[in-house]
Amino acid sequence: MFTRLIIYLLFLGFLSNPLTAQEGGGPPKKEQSLKSKRKQRKEDKKRWKEERRKKRAEEKKIKAHHKRIQTKEVRKRMKRNKKVAQRNHDHKRDPFFQRLFKKKGKRKSIKQPQEKTNKI
Repeated sequence: MFTRLIIYLLFLGFLSNPLTAQEGGGPPKKEQSLKSKRKQRKEDKKRWKEERRKKRAEEKKIKAHHKRIQTKEVRKRMKRNKKVAQRNHDHKRDPFFQRLFKKKGKRKSIKQPQEKTNKI
């Protein structure tokens, strides 16, 4: 009978211990009103917009500085390449007359082998 009593007490001890551990739930929570939550979101959004504006301005400065230190020819080439890249991005072809009169580029021309003449 004494052993049964000890077993019951141990059994109840094991059951009640996990149940009490989850009841507390940590430190007491503060109840925030809807107005304060809305105000907090508004402040966060304002802060995010300000950071984004500063970041964009910094990127713009860096880009302008990079452009400024280039030579005139390089700036022209950059402008031309930017236009071509934008056209490719929009999936548009070159205008008809540009395609018609375009330089052939770096295509290797097929040369006919020349016959060698002997000077004998």
